[in-house]
Amino acid sequence: MGYPKHLLAPGEQIDLALRPHWKALILPVLNLVAAVAVFGAAAGLTSGSTQKVAAIGVGALALIDIIVFTVRPWVIWLNKNYIVTNKRLIIREGFIHREGRDMPLVKINDVSFKHNGLLDRILGCGTLVVESAGEHGQEQLEDIPHVESTQRELTNLISNVGTDGTAQLAEPEEQHGKKK
Repeated sequence: MGYPKHLLAPGEQIDLALRPHWKALILPVLNLVAAVAVFGAAAGLTSGSTQKVAAIGVGALALIDIIVFTVRPWVIWLNKNYIVTNKRLIIREGFIHREGRDMPLVKINDVSFKHNGLLDRILGCGTLVVESAGEHGQEQLEDIPHVESTQRELTNLISNVGTDGTAQLAEPEEQHGKKK
């Protein structure tokens, strides 16, 4: 998933590279299984002259369903990135309609998290709320994996920002569970 190094500022290092939690793909996978099962059942349960027509009709509907409810969520998930460097929080979303936001660590006032239910609590994911001094105020990052440790790491980076706007990163052996 790596964030392109050429897009980083001089002296900038990636501390965390995140994508939304895999739970966002549960419903698309279940939809794929259901669409294939319905197509198989329709093709297998019809016979004679109606078999070809039923297979084409159900196949076309299954293909549309798979594109809209399986491929589209997967592409959205794949193209949503949250990168924390020693200088900023980088948010990139979208495939065709691309949006981005950068928040300098020095401008971040508060970082909090919340679990949005029992499933989030069990899986360890949740919403990370980042409040900045900028004009956009709060940014809510949904379905962040390991949300508590991510919040803790971001808070540590913010507290270690020096006068040059750069945070001191921990040594690699001190970082637990980080995705680089």
